[in-house]
Amino acid sequence: MPTQVVVAAAIISGSRVLVAQRARPPELAGRWELPGGKVAPGETERDALARELAEELGLRIGDIAVGDRLGDDIPLNGAATLRAYRVRLIRGEPHPHEHRALRWVTAAELHEVDWVPADRGWLGDLARAL
Repeated sequence: MPTQVVVAAAIISGSRVLVAQRARPPELAGRWELPGGKVAPGETERDALARELAEELGLRIGDIAVGDRLGDDIPLNGAATLRAYRVRLIRGEPHPHEHRALRWVTAAELHEVDWVPADRGWLGDLARAL
């Protein structure tokens, strides 16, 4: 049985990456993650990422450029696979529609962030990307 793919965006602007503070579920609320979401049936991973960033951050298709993969796949609960992509912010300002807050962090600040457990697997890749 194929697993659900969840895509995440490493939105990089200059030497900083955008992180989003979760509002739910309760066990993850307050922790930080790369924004993104589930790939719907019949949707490509890049299309899913663009849709999720529009829903979560108010960024439109022309505001971003989805690039190459970042790091390795991260298995989630045996039922899903988390996959990150580098995303360049071309224009626009992200706003937290579904998160408590957003913040830009540098490579030096990555380890100070209270990450959701799954996203910690990309910290080395993020530091190198910045």
